[in-house]
Amino acid sequence: MTENAQQQPPAPSTDLPTQYAPADVEGPLYERWVERGYFEADEKSDKPPYTIVIPPPNVTGSLHLGHAFEHTLIDALTRRKRMQGFETLWQPGMDHAGIATQNVVERELAKEGKSRHDLGREAFVDRVWQWKGESGGQISGQMRRLGDGVAWSRERFTMDEGLSQAVQTIFKRLYDDELIYRAERIINWCPRCLTAISDIEVEYQDDDGELVSMKYGDGDDTIVVATTRAETMLGDTAVAVHPEDERYKHLVGKLVKLPLTDRSIPVVADEHVDPEFGTGAVKVTPAHDPNDFEIGQRHDLPALTIMDEHAVITAHGPFQGLDRLEARSAIVAALRAEGRIVAEKRPYVHSVGHCSRCKTTIEPRLSMQWWVKVGPLAKAAGDAVRDGKVKIHPQEMEKRYFDWVDNLHDWCISRQLWWGHRIPVWYGPNGEVVCVGPDEQPPGTEAEGWRQDTDVLDTWFSSGLWPFSTLGWPEQTESLAKFYPNSVLVTGYDILFFWVARMMMFGLYAMDGTPPFHTIALHGMVRDQFGKKMSKSFGNAVNPLDWMDKYGSDALRFTLARGANPGVDVPIGEDWVQGSRNFANKIWNATRFALMNGATVDGPLPEASKLSSTDRWILSRLNSVVAEVDAYYDDFQFAKLSDSLFHFAWDEVFDWYVELSKTTFQAGGEAAEVSKRVLGEVLDVTLKLLHPVVPFVTETLWTTLTGGESVVIADWPSDSGFRDADAEREIESLQSVITEVRRFRADQGLQPGQRVPARLTLDGTPFATHEAAIRQLLRLQPEGDTFTATATLPVAGAEVALDLSGTIDVAAERKRLAKDLAAAEKEKAQANAKLGNEAFLAKAPDHVVDKIRTRLAKAEEDITRIQAQLERLPQG
Repeated sequence: MTENAQQQPPAPSTDLPTQYAPADVEGPLYERWVERGYFEADEKSDKPPYTIVIPPPNVTGSLHLGHAFEHTLIDALTRRKRMQGFETLWQPGMDHAGIATQNVVERELAKEGKSRHDLGREAFVDRVWQWKGESGGQISGQMRRLGDGVAWSRERFTMDEGLSQAVQTIFKRLYDDELIYRAERIINWCPRCLTAISDIEVEYQDDDGELVSMKYGDGDDTIVVATTRAETMLGDTAVAVHPEDERYKHLVGKLVKLPLTDRSIPVVADEHVDPEFGTGAVKVTPAHDPNDFEIGQRHDLPALTIMDEHAVITAHGPFQGLDRLEARSAIVAALRAEGRIVAEKRPYVHSVGHCSRCKTTIEPRLSMQWWVKVGPLAKAAGDAVRDGKVKIHPQEMEKRYFDWVDNLHDWCISRQLWWGHRIPVWYGPNGEVVCVGPDEQPPGTEAEGWRQDTDVLDTWFSSGLWPFSTLGWPEQTESLAKFYPNSVLVTGYDILFFWVARMMMFGLYAMDGTPPFHTIALHGMVRDQFGKKMSKSFGNAVNPLDWMDKYGSDALRFTLARGANPGVDVPIGEDWVQGSRNFANKIWNATRFALMNGATVDGPLPEASKLSSTDRWILSRLNSVVAEVDAYYDDFQFAKLSDSLFHFAWDEVFDWYVELSKTTFQAGGEAAEVSKRVLGEVLDVTLKLLHPVVPFVTETLWTTLTGGESVVIADWPSDSGFRDADAEREIESLQSVITEVRRFRADQGLQPGQRVPARLTLDGTPFATHEAAIRQLLRLQPEGDTFTATATLPVAGAEVALDLSGTIDVAAERKRLAKDLAAAEKEKAQANAKLGNEAFLAKAPDHVVDKIRTRLAKAEEDITRIQAQLERLPQG
């Protein structure tokens, strides 16, 4: 007997409306699930754990299609595991999103004519917390709309007290282990956000710029360099050439005059320089270029900072006070006036880094910052995958992961912001530097000359702790013992470096070598139906709430899951969501029909000997699909499992089994009762299989069908092992008979509901027991006294003779078919002529020849089909 199905289901006429209305169902259902605690996780449970963390969305954000896609996949995994008997935790929460959140609040202040400096640090942070309470977290409500089965009681925020303690703890440990240090290095500086940003927060795009070649030095000591950033020449402290470049060997070690200044700079030899690129000589600006900084370190060159934090020129002279772009034009003009410009190329398209948040052009800048020494941490993160402790799925994504962690530079973790985790380091009056742990007091007061570092930590620093900080670490909690490590991480390949690598490094370091998850399942990005990236600027961005309002959350979820191949981008269009809505309606209508015709889950399945071949066929297929879906889930093949369920439910259950069973139901008796129980079983299992992806419609239908409490807590179906190859072959042959006759009817122009007299010859075939179903599905009347076979179709060993007299205009049909036949024969002749032309074949590209061969094959196929139709027409 089906678990939770002890009572007869209520009458469908009162409890199942004629049409499915998602808006009436989804909200109340979700709140019922939450109230009953279905999504909560118990660390004291004896069940095996299954843990997934949500990639924490920014507190400033709202649900976009990428979120909806990722959440659908995670929710499907956790719902299935819950039904399989696991203690399932889907950990929710949000990220404080340092730069993004500070920008939002600063814009609000600007409307009041204020800046954060008018408020002061403490009041500004209070203002951000106020904004978070009022406006942040809108995404939580949208997650409920989508049906996310998260443990809401465990919701976390990266600035929570507990998570802040975790941040301070790991900072202190890394600092004491000399894996965190402070140093002056070149960083990516955003003149708009006024903070350093990491390499992976820089977006590169092709911009139209200018390439200027200019002369340094005079006479025999002249050397030409080229640059796209002429303004940085004010900070040049050398010109570099390759040591083996014969053109410049006489200049190495000499000083050349730096134009527009009163300085001379040396020519140095460095292997970093590519002698084949440009003139083979490069200007060196150690304070404003990462490669130049390295050259400067090797040759002990001074680093001159010539811009302030707003990218305004600070170097003394006529360009002081100009914005960098203004200075660029002014400096080129001044060099041109002195005859120093050798060549100018504009527009010169080149790759330029931009801040991923505000899109401002990044300025490389020498700055004192805090850094993580990633060498040993990154090695551990790489080894964990190489050793098989962590699997990356799909496996071909491993290369991308290794390319990153094996070549990782030290990570700049300090940000010049006020919103975020403040760096727990204090500076004393006599140059003391003290890192303070979470249980330690500051070493002194401001009055005594002590001050805390003003910077905050990179947001990715705290989110890198997410798999264990959310479970109570550094305390050794029961939740941490039960739910760490995560079973799987489901995330986009686009944040493999932003987030995944950070979690790997910190998890292995903090948790004694235990990685934060067993499997990393990577998915692609959602794109529009033409494969183009969705963007407001492109005009193709979609608010998923609009589609959920219009078609229901299940329709959006099913569309997203059906496009989810591992590691591959997902195209989506509104017509596909509409198609998924139609599928939900099909499930609804088919289940309603089954209920109205007495389908039941009460009692065990009848013995095999009492089952018809149709019953055995659908039960055999059902078990195959259960096994297939399980295999696809275990391999994160969401598209394949969704497609398998779609075709099984729509094609096999609804379009074939239900239709084939109608005559049995009408006939009544024991066979009808058996089929009603089989149909109930098939729907019970099918609804369970569909539930993780389309939870709302399946919950409504399953509880009505079974009388059970909720499909959320029902047992996941298992493959009973029942297979019946003979029944499958029999029904496949029966389908071919019906399909062929339907095709013939359509070819003859008969309306789908038009009834035609027919004689069925089924002796010696397995179809004798299906005659009533065949006649009903094909709208075939009994022969009658005046029956005349005007067309005969032999199919799969059976013979179907039809009397079409009076049903079609034979003369008109012959004329139409003759016209089609002539067109097909003309197409065949033209294709043969081209393929028989040796000169044409010698010159034509392969794809053109292949296209003509395809046309020939199609023409021959049409000729055969039309001739067969003509032969089947009544004579006269």
